[in-house]
Amino acid sequence: MSTTRLQMYPTSINQKHLDLAVKAMRQGGIIIYPTDTFYAYGCDALNQKAIEQLCRIKGINPLKTNLSIVCASISQAAGYARIDNRAFDILRRNLPGPFTFLLPSAPSLPRVFRGRKTVGVRVPSNPIATALATALGNPLLSTSLPADPDMGNIVVTPDEADLINPTVASIIIDAGECGHEQSTIVNLTDSASPVIERPGAAQLIY
Repeated sequence: MSTTRLQMYPTSINQKHLDLAVKAMRQGGIIIYPTDTFYAYGCDALNQKAIEQLCRIKGINPLKTNLSIVCASISQAAGYARIDNRAFDILRRNLPGPFTFLLPSAPSLPRVFRGRKTVGVRVPSNPIATALATALGNPLLSTSLPADPDMGNIVVTPDEADLINPTVASIIIDAGECGHEQSTIVNLTDSASPVIERPGAAQLIY
């Protein structure tokens, strides 16, 4: 499979390129796109076959690993995760931003999510990521690219993404260099007692 490289910038969303990326995901394809942390794999979070393919590529067992979705907004996230009032207040104070919030998953997600009963929710501050979720009409399943020790285990440029696995994704969105720090993971399954599971690019505002 050949990979198409589409140039797009957070300050200038190319609608034609956005439409091509969304079309690929609707057809069950995988893309590589920028977030406010690193470049990531993305697919339609409601497409069971695409999710299974992405899990195989990454060697992920969804029964043992939290899966994350990238949403356009907290409102979109509320359709796929259970967000009570206390959790909503925390999300509102911190999003968009480089956070992954672990929340109880909602029945609207495909069955692959239900083995864990939780879902990681992201609303990145990168406009390309949120534009993809807006245009798709539902979240993207999102996961980091495979770590490469020779690259310092992070992928921050489209060239690095191309080198790691050029045949997995049908599209790479080239937005230049992105963030250099991983997202902060916050467990909000008990919203009264948030737990920082992994420090990252931002500090939580309680």
